[in-house]
Amino acid sequence: MKMQDVVDQPPAACCIFHIHNCTQMKKLPIILILLLTSVLSSGQIRTVLGDESILYAQTKQINQFFRRFNGEEDVAGKRLYYTDGEYRDAKLRRTYLNILFDLSSPLISSDTREIFVLEVNNKKNPLFLDFHANNWFAEVSTEFTYKHEKIHMILYFKLEKERLGYKWVLSNVFSRAFEKYFNHVGDSISGDNFLHPMSHELDFMNLRKMFSNPANIGFFLEKDYYPDQLALFLKEYQDGNLKFGSTNNVKFHFFQIPNWYFEVSYFNRYQNNSGWLISNLVRMNDQEKKEIIRNYTHEN
Repeated sequence: MKMQDVVDQPPAACCIFHIHNCTQMKKLPIILILLLTSVLSSGQIRTVLGDESILYAQTKQINQFFRRFNGEEDVAGKRLYYTDGEYRDAKLRRTYLNILFDLSSPLISSDTREIFVLEVNNKKNPLFLDFHANNWFAEVSTEFTYKHEKIHMILYFKLEKERLGYKWVLSNVFSRAFEKYFNHVGDSISGDNFLHPMSHELDFMNLRKMFSNPANIGFFLEKDYYPDQLALFLKEYQDGNLKFGSTNNVKFHFFQIPNWYFEVSYFNRYQNNSGWLISNLVRMNDQEKKEIIRNYTHEN
């Protein structure tokens, strides 16, 4: 049975309202009766079938987010191809772009959102996302057991081409639990923890000083050294000290749109504004993008 077939059926008002004397409804104004039965009928439909409009409005998959952002899906959720008339249509894109934001986010003002939509959907120079291109990555929040202790760890993934297809690869990791192994890395003042510049004349016989205290080993590294937590992660995992527990949260960082950065997160709520939505939006130049990428991925 189709939704329209249900809508067109007359409501059983007397049964549902438990009116003992249906003849008394004749005394009610006809407009009031129509209003009550209309509201009741609508409520019945939502109870039985759910609100189908919410299902259409929800962006349930990241692939769907890409299609909607690019105007490659119609309002009924059907995928559009370049041979279809509405493919990447500006009007269709404007409709979708405005529902791809988390409207409850305090990080995105209405003015910022409006400017972004106008620039992205510019008829002379429209901007699109490319699933297989660079400049976007996934951030996965996870739980591991490390030496019998539960720890939080962030895994970073990016797409990599392989033969005729693509695959997600682990590009970096970060955990506070690993930071203790890199004490004093980058410290500008080492105190007595250094090797004398004439150590080479002694055939580095004074290395005993360098290895006398494991907690101070970071003082003896070059100042530009940056800890590689991914290497430590692989070593600890292969040694059996690190065991995967669960995935807690996933979000995506996008740098593909010129002069803009945005973050996409998942919102599980029963309303139109749900699913994969833009939760943070910032205008920034290329240099600022490089800085934020370093901050997010903890890379040098």
